Amino acid sequence: MKVNIELDMTPEEARALMGLPDLKPLQERMLAEMERRMRAGLEQTDPGELMKNWFALGGQGFEQFQRMLWEGARSGGKDTKKPR
Repeated sequence: MKVNIELDMTPEEARALMGLPDLKPLQERMLAEMERRMRAGLEQTDPGELMKNWFALGGQGFEQFQRMLWEGARSGGKDTKKPR
């Protein structure tokens, strides 16, 4: 014998029926705390220090990256290595 039961309910009603807790208030508090921490971190961030960390080699690293992009553009994306 096969029995099918179809229930038409909202997620909140299903959660209550199965005895699961409502985590929405906790989630809202956690998101508010994360936002507060992110804003505090951004306020203390010095753009100059970020650039130093991102480009550890200073101007050299950026120039190498630029050179690589220009060489790729000049070659039209073709493989510039010679076959052996």
